[in-house]
Amino acid sequence: MTLKENIGKDHLRYDAAAGLVVFLVALPLCLGIALASGAPLLAGLVAGVVGGIVVGFFSGSDVSVSGPAAGLTVIVATAIHTLGYPSFLAAVIVAGVLQIAFGALRLGAIADYVPTAVIKGMLAAIGIVIVLKQIPHALGRDLDFEMDMSFIEPDGKENTLSAIVKSLLSASGGAVVISLVSLFILLTWDKLVVPRGKIFKLIPAPLVVVVVGTLINEAFRLGTNGYHLKGEDGHLVSLPILGSPVDIVGELSRPLWAAFKDQRIYITGVTLAAVASLESLLALEAGQRLDPYKRIALPNRELVAQGLGNITSGLLGGLPVTSVVVRTSANVYAGGRTRWSTILHACLLLAAVLFLGRVLNHVPLAALAAILIVIGSKLAPRSLFQQMWREGLGAFVPFTVTILAIVFTDLLKGVLIGLAIGVFFVIRTNSHAAMIVVSQDNYALLRFNKDISFVHKAELKEKLAAIPEGTTLIIDGTRALHVDRDAFEVLDDFVENAKFKDIKVEFKNLRGKRPDGELASGRES
Repeated sequence: MTLKENIGKDHLRYDAAAGLVVFLVALPLCLGIALASGAPLLAGLVAGVVGGIVVGFFSGSDVSVSGPAAGLTVIVATAIHTLGYPSFLAAVIVAGVLQIAFGALRLGAIADYVPTAVIKGMLAAIGIVIVLKQIPHALGRDLDFEMDMSFIEPDGKENTLSAIVKSLLSASGGAVVISLVSLFILLTWDKLVVPRGKIFKLIPAPLVVVVVGTLINEAFRLGTNGYHLKGEDGHLVSLPILGSPVDIVGELSRPLWAAFKDQRIYITGVTLAAVASLESLLALEAGQRLDPYKRIALPNRELVAQGLGNITSGLLGGLPVTSVVVRTSANVYAGGRTRWSTILHACLLLAAVLFLGRVLNHVPLAALAAILIVIGSKLAPRSLFQQMWREGLGAFVPFTVTILAIVFTDLLKGVLIGLAIGVFFVIRTNSHAAMIVVSQDNYALLRFNKDISFVHKAELKEKLAAIPEGTTLIIDGTRALHVDRDAFEVLDDFVENAKFKDIKVEFKNLRGKRPDGELASGRES
C-alpha cells in the first residue's frame, strides 16, 4: 500500500484523529525525556518534530512513530555531561551517518532473529510499565519525568512500586478527580456517546479528555477546595514560551563543528547508533504486529530513515530519535492508518511550540496519564496471556521472562534477557527434534533428522548414555547434510567406551560428513 494509494478522505479522517492523539501523548514525553537527559526542553520537541516529519516521510512503515526515546536517556545524559551539549550534537550526527551505513549494509535483518514470544512479551511489558508509571501521575505525584521506562527511578532512591505506594499515601484530590473522569470518558465514549450522532465520530475521546480535564482544573482554581493543580508544582504541561514564532531560531542549539576532531564524539556516535538502531528495529517489528492491516516495512529502509532523522535532529539541536513503541501503539489504537498521522502529530508539535505554549500549559498531566493508562492496558490484554499459555512453555516462558525482566530492569536489558531465554528454548526444542532413538530387542537405531552441531551435544550424549549393554546400535546420518566436529567427538568417545559395554556400533551414511574427512571408529554399513 503506497503513500499515494493511502491518500483519501476516509484515511485522512482517521489519520487526523490519530495524529491529534499521538500529539497529546508525545508532547509530555518529549519534554520529560529532554528534562531527564539534561538537555534543553526545546531539544526534546525538536526531536519529536524531526522524528515525525523526516523519519515519518522516509520510513516505509505506515504506523511507526519516531521521536526521543526514554531508552537512550542514560546514554544521552552521560554524553552531555562528558562532552557538553554542542559537542553531543556532533555525536548525534555521527550516529545518523552510521545508521545510514547500517541500512546500506543491510543490517536491518537482525530484528528477524528475535523470537515472536519475545516481541509479544516486549509489547505486553511496555503496556504494563506504562500503566505502572502513570499511576503516580494520575494521583498527582509528578516527580519523575514522563515515560521513564526504568524500574529504578532517576533519583536512585525509589523504584516503580515504591513510587506507586507513596503516591497512594499522598494522592491529590484534584488529580484523582480529573483522572477518574478522564478514564470514564475514555472507556465509555465509543459505547455511549458515539452512537448518539455522526458528529461524535469525528471527535476523538482523548481530545475530550484533555478539554474536560483542563476545564475541571480551571474550575478548581476558582473554588476554595484546594484541588487546583498548579504548573509550578509540576502538575501541568510545561512548554517553553516564545515571545514570537521567529524567536525559535535563536533558541535552537547548534553542533560544535570543532568537536569532530575529538575521538570521544565517534565513540558516543557508535553507541548511540547501535542502541538506537536496535530499539528502532524492535519497535518496527512491534508496530507491524500492531498494524491491523499487517503491512510489512523494510528494516533497512527504516535504518536509513532513522539515520536521516538523527542527522537532521543533530543539525537543529535536537535529541537523538528512534522509533518508539508507546507512540506507535497510541497511533494504532487511535485509528492511524497511514504515515500522515505521524507527520500530522509532528506538525501539531511544531505549532504547539510556535503558537500554543500558553494554552497547552494549562493541561493537567493527570488527564494525559489517563490516556496512557488506557493505551497501556490495550497492549497487555488478558487474552494475550491466555494465547501464549496455549502455545506451550516454549513460548510462554520467554514471553513471561521478557515481561518480568523489562518491568524490573528497563527495556533494553529486558529484551536481551528475554532473547537469551528465547534462544535457549529454541536450542532446546531444536535439540530434541534433531534425533530420535528407536529400540527393539537387542537393536537400537539412532537417527539424525537434521544437521547436527555443537548445540546438540547434550542431547546426543544423553541418548547414547541410555543405550543398554549388549546392544547393536546403528547410527543413521542419511537425513543430515552435515555433522560437525563436536558431534563426532562425542561419537568417538562413545565408540571407544562401547566395547566395555559389549555395544556394537554401525554407521550409515556418515562417511564424508566429518569435517576432517575421517569417519568415527566403527564400520560404515
